[in-house]
Amino acid sequence: MPAEPSLRTRRVRRAVGAAARQGGVLSRRQLYALGVTRWEIRGHVRAGRWQLIGDQSVHLGNGELQELGEMWAAVFQGGPSACLDGASALIAAGLERFETARVRVSVPRGARVRRSRRFDIRQTRRWDRGDIVRSGIPRTPVPTAAVRAALWARTDREATYVLTLVVQQGLARPEDVASALLHVRRDKRRLLLHAVVNDLLDGARSLGELDVVQALRRRGLPPPQRQVLRKDGRNRYYLDLCWPDFGLVLEIDGIHHTWAENVIGDALRQNALALSGDTVLRLPLLGLRVDPDSFVAQVEAALRAGGWVPAAA
Repeated sequence: MPAEPSLRTRRVRRAVGAAARQGGVLSRRQLYALGVTRWEIRGHVRAGRWQLIGDQSVHLGNGELQELGEMWAAVFQGGPSACLDGASALIAAGLERFETARVRVSVPRGARVRRSRRFDIRQTRRWDRGDIVRSGIPRTPVPTAAVRAALWARTDREATYVLTLVVQQGLARPEDVASALLHVRRDKRRLLLHAVVNDLLDGARSLGELDVVQALRRRGLPPPQRQVLRKDGRNRYYLDLCWPDFGLVLEIDGIHHTWAENVIGDALRQNALALSGDTVLRLPLLGLRVDPDSFVAQVEAALRAGGWVPAAA
């Protein structure tokens, strides 16, 4: 019969199992609650089996730390009132195609802040105990986190991008983001975010659409309808921008339109629109960056051909 594992071994196994749910990380307090002593922690660290993350967390392994473990360690370093905030909270909620240099953690004003170069831990007047998601890692809810990520973004473009991603990936409805934005009373970027959210409420689902609509608006062209549903026999699809009164459709081509699985669908959609009598123009995002005036001029020419007449100056 194999020998029964020792009490110390059983404690360590329980700790490793608990850490697996937190990206391999436990706080010192959690380890002590499981019966692991500080001397045992020190012994595992000296032996190279475990790693210290800051002064409040332990990685129960000697390999690379998972992103989830990094987030838990940041929250533990921030203290009992800490929560993920801004872009870090969004990433924890499932946001893709967005990265941060350091995990952002918020604590209330007056809280003790344990300084760490590894994590971005800050006091904020926007911290609210009742506005923290407690299931899983503590974090601000997506609409609130989206607004704060935009407020704290490095540039206006990054702020626009993160808000658009949140809505585009279905993490929050634009209505919920708008509601969270109403709580922001003062900020130099507040008016910009209101303009972006208003565009999102109006149906835009990509940063490219926002840029195109702004270019059309600057030229004085009539506003298009966005994300309009069309049906063709068994197929249903959404048009990026269209002017039904003038028989014009503008399709905005991001990089995903060049993927093999999208080529056939795009071609069938364009053919169906042409057969129904619509004029279909395509605007690659690269063209919007390199030569926007030429493409906007084509839109204007198509609108005029469809019967649009500019208002008298």
